[in-house]
Amino acid sequence: MGEPAAKKAKTAEAQDFIKGWPNPALLTYPQLKADLDASFKAGLERTGEILNYGCKEHGAYMAGHPEFRKVLAEALAKEYGKPVDWQTLFITGGCSSGTDICARMHTKHGDLAVTEAPTYYLGHNMFRDRGLELMEVPIEPDGMDLVALEKVLKEQEGKVKLVYTVAVHHNPTGVTMSNEKRKTLVELAKQYKFMILADEAYQLLNFEPTGVVPLFYHDDPADPRVLSCGTFSKLIGPGVKVGWVQAAPSLIKPLQDIGFIDSGNNPVIFASGMIQHFISSGGFARHLEHVKKELGKKCKLLVSELEKAGYAPYHPKGGYFVWCKVKEGGKRTGRTGKGMSLNPPDAFEGYMRLCFAWLTEEQIIEGVQFLKD
Repeated sequence: MGEPAAKKAKTAEAQDFIKGWPNPALLTYPQLKADLDASFKAGLERTGEILNYGCKEHGAYMAGHPEFRKVLAEALAKEYGKPVDWQTLFITGGCSSGTDICARMHTKHGDLAVTEAPTYYLGHNMFRDRGLELMEVPIEPDGMDLVALEKVLKEQEGKVKLVYTVAVHHNPTGVTMSNEKRKTLVELAKQYKFMILADEAYQLLNFEPTGVVPLFYHDDPADPRVLSCGTFSKLIGPGVKVGWVQAAPSLIKPLQDIGFIDSGNNPVIFASGMIQHFISSGGFARHLEHVKKELGKKCKLLVSELEKAGYAPYHPKGGYFVWCKVKEGGKRTGRTGKGMSLNPPDAFEGYMRLCFAWLTEEQIIEGVQFLKD
C-alpha cells in the first residue's frame, strides 16, 4: 500500500522574497503599540501647534517643527555618537521624499547624475522625472568605484552635478562604503563641483558595528556638498512617512523653497508631531533594538540556509536584503537584478535580491528549500 497522501513530504513552495516590507509582527509588537499610544495621546495635546502652519514663537515650520527637529537631533546624536545640530535637519516624508526634493532643488533639467551599478532601481525614476541624464559606475566590496567615477568626471567636463550613493547596507548588494572612500568622494565633490545624495535609509539598522556614520560627517562646512537622507520607514514602519535630510543649513534652505512647501508648508508637521514623544521618551530607541535583533536573526538564517544550499551570498551587516548569484541552470526567487543597472539593464539578471524582513523564519527556510528542490 502506498503512503497516505497526508504523510507525503510537502513540496517546498516559493516564498515572497521580493517585498521590501517589514513583517506585520514588527508592526503589532505590544510594546510598540503601547509606546505609540502614549505618543499619540501626547501629540493630541498639541493640536494647536501640529495642525497649523506654524506658531507665533517659531513662525512657519517650513523645515519641520523646531521642537521635533530638536528631539530628533538628540536621538540621532545618541545613535551616531556624534553631535547633531537640529538646524542641519530638514524633515521629509521619508527617504524617497528627501531624495526627490534634493534632486529637484540641487540640480536642473539636463544635468548629469551618476549612480552605482547595481543600485536602488527606483532612484533612476526620480532622477528621470527631474529631467536628469544618467550614467553609472561599478560598486566594489568597499563601495562605489571612485577610480571609475573620476574617469567619468574628467570625461564629462563639469556636466556631472549629482552623485547618488546608497552608502550603507547598499540596496541591493548589502555593501557599506568604507571611511576612506567617503573622504575621497567628498574631495572629488569639491574638486569637480557636484552634490552627493546619500540614501541612508538603513543607517540605523545595524546587526553588528559598521564603523561608519552618515556621509554628512565627512562634509566640509566651508564648501558643503553632502545631503544625507534618513527615514523611520524601515525602523518604525513605512506608513509613518517621516524622514529627514541632514545637511549644511545653506543646502537645506533651497529645500524649503520648493514650490509645494513654499505654498503648503512642510508636509509632515502632524505626522512628526505624533511620534515626537515616542522618540523623546526612549520608546524609539527601545524599539530599534528590538527590530535590529529580530531582523538580524532572519538575515543570519537566510545567509546560513543559502550557504547550506551551495550558494555564496553576500553577508550584510544590516539592512533588509541579501544579494546572491543564481546557480547556473538553477531556480531563482526574490527580485532579479535585471533593471538595477542602466547599460545594459540586464547586467545583473543572474543575481537575486532576497528580502528577509517580510517573511517568517519558517518561510525563509522553505523559500531556500524551494531553490534546492
